[in-house]
Amino acid sequence: MSDNHDLSLYLQVADGVVESIRRGVLQAGDRLPSIRHAARNRNVSINTVLAAYRNLEDRGVIEARPQSGYYVRARLPEVHKTAMPVTPVSSPKLEVLDLIDMVFAAQQNPKFTDISLACPVGEEFYPAKKLSRILNQLLRSKPDMIGTYSLPPGSLRLRQQIARRTPLLGMSLSADEIILTHGCLEALQLALRAVTKPGDCIGLESPTYFYMISMVAMLGLNAIEIPTDSQHGISVDAVEALLKEKKIDVLMLMPSVQNPLGCSMPIEDRQRLAKLLNQYQVPMIEDGLYSELQFSGDLQPAVKAFDKDGWVIFCTSFTKTLAADFRIGWMSGGRFAEKLRRLKALSSMSEPTILAETLGQFLTTGGYDHHLRGLRKRYAFQMQEARGLIARYFPQGTRATQPSGGFVIWVELPLNVDGVKLFHAALAEHISLTPGMLFSPSGRYANAFRLSCCYTFNEHYIAAIKRVGELACEMALSPEDIKA
Repeated sequence: MSDNHDLSLYLQVADGVVESIRRGVLQAGDRLPSIRHAARNRNVSINTVLAAYRNLEDRGVIEARPQSGYYVRARLPEVHKTAMPVTPVSSPKLEVLDLIDMVFAAQQNPKFTDISLACPVGEEFYPAKKLSRILNQLLRSKPDMIGTYSLPPGSLRLRQQIARRTPLLGMSLSADEIILTHGCLEALQLALRAVTKPGDCIGLESPTYFYMISMVAMLGLNAIEIPTDSQHGISVDAVEALLKEKKIDVLMLMPSVQNPLGCSMPIEDRQRLAKLLNQYQVPMIEDGLYSELQFSGDLQPAVKAFDKDGWVIFCTSFTKTLAADFRIGWMSGGRFAEKLRRLKALSSMSEPTILAETLGQFLTTGGYDHHLRGLRKRYAFQMQEARGLIARYFPQGTRATQPSGGFVIWVELPLNVDGVKLFHAALAEHISLTPGMLFSPSGRYANAFRLSCCYTFNEHYIAAIKRVGELACEMALSPEDIKA
């Protein structure tokens, strides 16, 4: 009898919280009363409230935050599955390229609050002090590094440490297969130059990382947008159809933690994609920039892990996880390795030895995995925080992705809210965001934008998100609402 009574009590407490959320008394992001306070107010035991809160956690209604308490989880609808057809082959639109330049200009203005640039800002995101100590030690012990040219293939120590880590992504590479690059962007550019010629057609995810669109235009390539699911990544069925019809000469994809959707392809899709690439002998450039920021336990293997004949070029860097301004990335070129080495030497020779050795030493000490674990937890937490802010301040009908890793969220507004107009309205108030049109060569996604969660969540940042939400709400009002 007593057990049944206790069971009834904790469910009553839990249902009371749910009802408060339904009526709007408690909203997404609100802190629940402490366990002791709730027990006193409801005249029940601490164990009863604790059982109620755990029940609500299991139901996904609230979440516990270490040393902070319990909070209402965001009940933000997720982005619908993509149902777009394959977009016809085209050159990137000029207005898309112009808008990319405008966004970059705003993001570099120190007077602006940036809520969109996917570049972490703040010492909590990088092990700057540890890297600084290693760098200073190297300068003291080997000062001649400053006066010595760095020549290809670059730091052996760093290449060995990178090779040692590749099994975490399902690959088995040697130091000789690693080409150091000036960040991931140089790796992607070198890869495109190695496998394309002007007029070729490149298959891109839709939406895709906007700088890829600029690279396509710069190299005189055409683009074809391929449907990409907000949870499972690119449509392999659509890719297979394009390969059969010989409509694409190369693919450029982000299978793990795609930018801007944050989705990751299932393993079976990765295996199937690699098999298709080998079957049709079409190269793929795999952007693995966020591969180590996956939130789930074991990292998903790269598509390159299933590539038997070397048709996949894997590119990534340490700019998002270790040292942004070091600009050190790497690539593994498979059957295109020799051509890529020559292109790298002609492009920028090699990466600075002192910086590469610093990263190599840091990786040797084993501090990287500890750093990554903390980083993943922080981004997962901040992503939920941001979704709560969107749920609270943006217009009804707004949807957002639930990313599998990284720190960017794709936000889709009601159809009558123009993302470019929202961008300009925010710009007038010194807030920089990235409208959805930038992520499509053909200028799709007019009602979307990308939000970055790689900043310190202080009052300044939160106020910027709130203000953008208010601007979106104003734009979402119909003429009848405004008259009323």
